[in-house]
Amino acid sequence: MRIYRLAFFFVCFFFVQVKGQDLPVNPVLLKGEWPATWITCPGVPQRDYGVYHFRKTFSLEKKPGRFVIHVSADNRYRLFVNGVAVLSGPARGDKFNWYFETIDIGSFLKPGKNVIAAKVWNMGVHAAVAQMSDQTAFVVQGDTKNEEQVNTNGDYKVMVNEAYKPCSLDNGQRLEAYMVIGPGDQVDGTKYPWGWEQADYDDRKWKNAAGIVHPVTSGYGTDNIWTLSPRNIPHMEERMQRFAVVRRTDGIKVGDDFLKGKQPLTIAAHSKVSILLDQSFNTVAYPELLVSGGAGAKLTLSYTEALVDKDKEKGDRNEIEGKTVIGNYDIFEPDGGKNRLFRPLWFRTYRYVQMDIVTKNEALVLSDFYGKYTGYPFKQRATFSSNDASLKDLWEVSWRTARLCAGETYFDCPYYEQLQYEGDTRIQALISLYVAADDRLMRKAMLDFLNSRVPEGLTQGRYPSNRVQVIPPYSLFWVSMVYDYWMHRADDAFVKDFMPGIKGVLDWYEDRIDVRQNMLGPMKWWNFVDYTDVFKGGVPDGATDGNSAVITLQYIYTLQQAAKLYAYFGKSAEADHYKALAAKLGEATYKQCFVESKNAMANTPEQKKFSQHAGIMALLADVIPKEKEASVMQTLLHDESLGQATFYFRFYLIQAMKKIGMGDLYYAELKPWRDMLKVGLTTFAEKPEPARSDCHAWSASPSYDFLSTICGINPALPGFRTVEIKPALGELTEVNATMLHPDGEIALQLKRKGKNGVEGMVTLPRSLKGKFIWQGKELILKGGTQQILMASK
Repeated sequence: MRIYRLAFFFVCFFFVQVKGQDLPVNPVLLKGEWPATWITCPGVPQRDYGVYHFRKTFSLEKKPGRFVIHVSADNRYRLFVNGVAVLSGPARGDKFNWYFETIDIGSFLKPGKNVIAAKVWNMGVHAAVAQMSDQTAFVVQGDTKNEEQVNTNGDYKVMVNEAYKPCSLDNGQRLEAYMVIGPGDQVDGTKYPWGWEQADYDDRKWKNAAGIVHPVTSGYGTDNIWTLSPRNIPHMEERMQRFAVVRRTDGIKVGDDFLKGKQPLTIAAHSKVSILLDQSFNTVAYPELLVSGGAGAKLTLSYTEALVDKDKEKGDRNEIEGKTVIGNYDIFEPDGGKNRLFRPLWFRTYRYVQMDIVTKNEALVLSDFYGKYTGYPFKQRATFSSNDASLKDLWEVSWRTARLCAGETYFDCPYYEQLQYEGDTRIQALISLYVAADDRLMRKAMLDFLNSRVPEGLTQGRYPSNRVQVIPPYSLFWVSMVYDYWMHRADDAFVKDFMPGIKGVLDWYEDRIDVRQNMLGPMKWWNFVDYTDVFKGGVPDGATDGNSAVITLQYIYTLQQAAKLYAYFGKSAEADHYKALAAKLGEATYKQCFVESKNAMANTPEQKKFSQHAGIMALLADVIPKEKEASVMQTLLHDESLGQATFYFRFYLIQAMKKIGMGDLYYAELKPWRDMLKVGLTTFAEKPEPARSDCHAWSASPSYDFLSTICGINPALPGFRTVEIKPALGELTEVNATMLHPDGEIALQLKRKGKNGVEGMVTLPRSLKGKFIWQGKELILKGGTQQILMASK
């Protein structure tokens, strides 16, 4: 029954979170100071590591039909109403945009005594780099007078949960990798206040909370610690996800019924056992372990994307023989009580989980162990199929990769960093638009980077982040992201707000033009382009000391996009200036860096080193003469002496193919992704083997390219007001796809006719018009369903 109740509570939790975020906020609360107070635990270091419990009991004469509250905390919280977990947050932002959640808890309340309770934690110096913070704090504000009895103030009770301490603090050293997601949790069950979230818990020995300051919202206040903003994305999804199989045991046998939640597993007293569980695919989830008994036992849960051999190489991810688990871990020490639930404070990333258990004088009963999958609640709205059944796996793995890299922000990778970088995010945002038809996380990301700007005018390379990292080329990709949004969504007022920030980025670059060469001169910060072996630290030749063709060409590409934005918003002088500047830089860069004998762009005017990246950006920036574009692309694809792009920058290789009308080559360029599947990857990796991260957002591009390149569905005018469908089937003979446009569904079913023709059907929303292009021929499209029948040119 206990397991059933947990499952039922989870269903309620998921429903309320999704529904609650759609609730409006009382306008009065958006215009200044709240009546509630930010509260904290008195007598503790306010910026140090700590886990705290806040609660308040209150009485109601009858069950309310509506009871809306607004909640936030620093660093994070999990809210309970009468023992039921109903809300988590806040969505990560910064102190100028500290988000609060809104929820209607009316359905969880009852006549008589009720309790609202929250677990609040501050990771202190151990916090994830993505976590901004000031001090430990918690706030609840009722939406109207009817709910103000739960406002946070000195009536709230609080305690320090001394059961918690951080562990797994040496992940970076053990994994020999950059890992900044925060600590693991070590929980001593003998010190845990079991039942603290229930209404009948005795909190008389708890302290009264200490007030800090009244909250204020954006645009108000004179001495703000946190400036509150309403959460602008949905609440995260949570759903049950059971392990697929036991791959290895030591000291015990484990049956399938345990994994299914049908049969508990007993670990005898004075035992030492190990159990390796395989989810069968990479995932992000809150592991939940339900135990009874086992006083004095120690359970260590270790999480990894793949096992490693003696040389710390991963190899085939499906293989475990001779391999061990090295990864992030949690420790739980039961107190011997019944139905003790261990759940870490933050989610974990894993394909494999190893349970290492040592018992003492009492047997330990594992009643159940499973994961609660979590992440941004994207729904797959698009479909894709073809005559090549193997593309189904690429489509699914690409989408899984994108999903695991999306939470309260986009993540570069869920296991190691959970940081939102412009380079990854631009690709992720396009996937979100095409596959999920959901622009909310993209909008938040655009705002996050706008809010990250440093005094020089550049955005930070990743944000939110409690450490400053500036990557100038990523600021250019942020401009490209604004351009993408403008092309795909009719939302002029939102886009216009980014124009001053765009100018700041472009001005920074313009100030660094080497006027003698008409290329970019020396540049500060980390000018990362791609983790290819030919760029030291990802930085191309000339970036630091001057005259990098790669980054100059990216700047030209961005100037051209910015010129279109400025022209659209009536800023003709700025548009003309950026177009002229792009043309001048492009002419000079081509003249100094294009080598006729090699038919390729050099990385610098010295013409000593070459890369695919320089040629890719030259094609995207319209620097290569039209008559040479096809031959330059062939050189890029077949001259192995060029520095090779990794999975990330191959996105731009495909963009260049599509731009110059050679998208048919894309299908043949899927080999790197097919190769990842051959080594057992269930998400796409950061770079070619050996890879640090087995799940990296910038490698998820097939989800977008199957629709945008193979099917050729793209906006022809800003706001997706018209559509261009220019299929690039390559060797495929049949494709079928659907995707959501803001006005409705776009659908196509196409088959090759003869050697070079095509036939099929295209359906557009009634209000949408466009054109279908096949081998140079155009067919006008209108709203509704129309037949396609086109011979080759």
